[in-house]
Amino acid sequence: MTTTNVTRYQSIAHAGLRIAAGLAFFSHGAQKMLGWFGGFGPEGGTADLMSRFGIAGSIELAAGACIVLGVATRPLAFIASGEMAVAYFWMHWGRSSEMWWWKNRGELVLLYAFIWLLFAAWGAGPLSVDAWLRRRRLGRTEPVAS
Repeated sequence: MTTTNVTRYQSIAHAGLRIAAGLAFFSHGAQKMLGWFGGFGPEGGTADLMSRFGIAGSIELAAGACIVLGVATRPLAFIASGEMAVAYFWMHWGRSSEMWWWKNRGELVLLYAFIWLLFAAWGAGPLSVDAWLRRRRLGRTEPVAS
């Protein structure tokens, strides 16, 4: 396999993870803030904007949508990673007094925390709006790292 093929496959995998994780994250925010996908809570409504779930839902909705597109990925992924770390320590470990994710049901937020930390460090990748804007600014047509 050539270096060009490896780079192409890595770019596709990077974008695939960003888009899939971003869509899933967005869906959690849309559930809380817009009442989509069955809504939030036992009544299927929406979260109050000024509640902890409203703040979390706002981050999930906005960051998820932007990360799918690859817009402002690094700062939004960093914020999303922090939100998920807080959710793990406050809601999963804090409420259950169980540190381990298999006991406190915190696997999803733990994975999100580290996925978003990865995107905060690596950026959106070459198949993103961030990279497209960078190419335009630099006057290039070939992909550039984000």
